[in-house]
Amino acid sequence: MTNSAPEMRTPPPPARQPIFNMPNVVLAMLLVMVAIQVGLDSLLPRNAMLELVLQTAFIPARYATDAAGQGGAYYWSPITYSLLHGGYTHLALNGFWLAAFGTVVARRIGWVRFLVFWLLSAIASAALFLAFHWGDQTIMIGASGVVSALMGAASRFAFGDHGFRRDRAHLNPRRTIVQSLANRTVVVFLVVWFGINLLAAVGFSFGLADSAIAWEAHVGGFLFGFLGFALFDPVADA
Repeated sequence: MTNSAPEMRTPPPPARQPIFNMPNVVLAMLLVMVAIQVGLDSLLPRNAMLELVLQTAFIPARYATDAAGQGGAYYWSPITYSLLHGGYTHLALNGFWLAAFGTVVARRIGWVRFLVFWLLSAIASAALFLAFHWGDQTIMIGASGVVSALMGAASRFAFGDHGFRRDRAHLNPRRTIVQSLANRTVVVFLVVWFGINLLAAVGFSFGLADSAIAWEAHVGGFLFGFLGFALFDPVADA
């Protein structure tokens, strides 16, 4: 009687990670912004492109006069501006941070709440920008205010005791505002974030923009996300 050789089992192949490891709603918003940028840069005649930007960008001067006779831009531009960008560098920068922070927030609150959050944070960002630029002809575009709101929202739950883990951050309990401000990681993040925007407020563009950075919209969005996230979060406090 002979002993047979031990059975050799082939280990299972490692699980494949999706190319875009983010919720569908975040990917969809990225694709919408990319499509708009391609359309503005490559598909539309210059006159049509300028008219579209004027009708969808946020311009404070619109709100210094009565809404009568101004058309739909008076109502939709506090939202639509967040889908436009001043070039591919601007889009890539916002897209990177949207992928990072939008992913954890969308996993946390779901796609419906995420879209509502986007709409309201865009309005909140535009509102603070308007307060500082009342009557100005300044044109504001970009998702930076919404991205800032997502950063503020993530600050309430994503920075756990062992730092920020994008794959599990959405599972952390939500901290109260006081608890968040007592967390060292959150405080460091806030100091760095507000420090960068303070530099933008005094005119430092970090070499990433040809025009002034709308730091007011960033702050308005961040405060909306940080202070108001509990209204969107289906998970109880810590």
